[in-house]
Amino acid sequence: MVVVSHGTGGSGGDMEWLAGPLRGAGFRVVALDHHGNNHVDGYEPEGFLHVWERPRDVTFVLDALDRERPLGPVGAAGFSLGGYTAAALVGARVVPEVLWAVLTGEVPLPETPEFPGLLEALRAKHPVDETSRRALDAAGADLSDPRVRAVFQVAPGVGGLVSPESLAAVRVPVDIRWGGADTIAPYGTDTRPYLENIPTASGRSAGPDVRHDDFFAAEPADPDVRFRVGGEAAAFFRRHLV
Repeated sequence: MVVVSHGTGGSGGDMEWLAGPLRGAGFRVVALDHHGNNHVDGYEPEGFLHVWERPRDVTFVLDALDRERPLGPVGAAGFSLGGYTAAALVGARVVPEVLWAVLTGEVPLPETPEFPGLLEALRAKHPVDETSRRALDAAGADLSDPRVRAVFQVAPGVGGLVSPESLAAVRVPVDIRWGGADTIAPYGTDTRPYLENIPTASGRSAGPDVRHDDFFAAEPADPDVRFRVGGEAAAFFRRHLV
């Protein structure tokens, strides 16, 4: 089985470019909608900023499916914020102190076109006080799921918020693809921490002119890249799960 995690504000249905090749390779595929962070059910500020809840979504789904029948080896694949989600399932942990700096405004929050006024909306629901500071401790917890045996990341996000020490402890195979013209999840900020700190990681650029939105736009500059990367993901999981 391979579980697929969508990017910020997307949905499981948007990930057909990745799910399709995986199904074609014989995998059982589950593409979930992350609560509060998908355009099907609607947005909540926690869905965008409480990123550590996403790997818990996946574990919840795997628990439910495991009650139906044995899962066998599981892979996790994700795009953008889904790339972080997949990595968190094998041990990546965000640093609570960095998240706190974002919430207090000490570190600027990048613009989120899907949710204008995101930080203000979160503060309205959860005032920035000692209670919310303690709640962030959950962000640094170990959210790994031992059922996940391999990870494929596409243009992963949140790399700058993840502890290098947690990445150094990852032991399952990880493969990464990124766009050379990605300004949403730039290689240096978001991909490099995963690639350089995970000892089992390998990867390569999907192309020097590939942008972040080439993986979801209706009219991408490179219309073939998402399906090409989807095929590479299927080949990766065939090597490591079958």
